[in-house]
Amino acid sequence: MKIIISNSDPRPIYEQITAQIKNLIISGELKSGDALPSMRFLSKELRVSVITTKRAYEDLERDGFIETVAGKGSFVAGMNTEFIREEHLRVAEGHLQQAVDAGKMAGISKDELVEILEMLYDG
Repeated sequence: MKIIISNSDPRPIYEQITAQIKNLIISGELKSGDALPSMRFLSKELRVSVITTKRAYEDLERDGFIETVAGKGSFVAGMNTEFIREEHLRVAEGHLQQAVDAGKMAGISKDELVEILEMLYDG
């Protein structure tokens, strides 16, 4: 599992970890039942505090992405397809919002943005 921490990212480190693990799960790179590295191991690999990795794992568990079993570790939770679809929609909506904001700043009309979206979507 490859996680990259960026000092130029405005998000706190635990949010960067959380987001990257969510993306690995949503993309299917991490599957239901896969074990995650221990909090201590991950903190050592990333050179961050154990408290930081603990916070990331707590957030992932709260959001239903992982399950923690005492004495055994943390594992990717079994997720229903509707939940994964909702996460994909949420991510796509965020990217589309950025495109809309950029389009408005550049004076691009809604019709032009829709046309660009259709071209990109259709390949």
